[in-house]
Amino acid sequence: MTLKVIGAGLGRTGTLSLKLALEALDFGPCYHMIEVFKNPGAVELWERAADGANDVWDPIFNGYSSGVDWPVAGFYERLARRYPDAKFILTWRDPEAWFTSTQATIFEGLDERIENNPYPWARMVRKIVVDAFDGRLHDKAHVIGVYEAHNDRVRRTIPASRLLEFSVSEGWGPLCGFLGVPVPRDPFPRANSTEDFQAMRASLPLDKP
Repeated sequence: MTLKVIGAGLGRTGTLSLKLALEALDFGPCYHMIEVFKNPGAVELWERAADGANDVWDPIFNGYSSGVDWPVAGFYERLARRYPDAKFILTWRDPEAWFTSTQATIFEGLDERIENNPYPWARMVRKIVVDAFDGRLHDKAHVIGVYEAHNDRVRRTIPASRLLEFSVSEGWGPLCGFLGVPVPRDPFPRANSTEDFQAMRASLPLDKP
């Protein structure tokens, strides 16, 4: 199995909804940060990827046919070279709404949880997520600037023929058209609201070996 679809959109842009949608369209299993938390052995591989290793992709994605969210989105450029036939989806949302969501979910208290934290989970999150924002997770202008620069780089890097810019609010139509599959009868999945994330945040294993 090889990756057929790769999500280049950062977390809190509807990535879990996209994961569920891709799996409903038979582009699954779909890799997502929640898969990393299920598989502690993957943490070392992602750390090695962050340090520049390129022999980690097949072990990471063994058994998966798509991937979205962090950590995947942070490596879209290298993944485009490793999987030249894969299609890319750039999930996006209004920058102000996205920033507000990050502050209420993934970035809330994150700096405190990983500061001087020696455990592998925390090291991985620091290298792949926190360092991407220079550690300034609550500096609104800076965080939005990084978000918009990331999206612009994706647009410049991935050929238009391989890229769909997609908001989950658009539903099945653009996604199914891009992937060349029929539109399902079921509603487009909606998942991982701010309330959902807040309910599960305490269970994230950043503070565990």
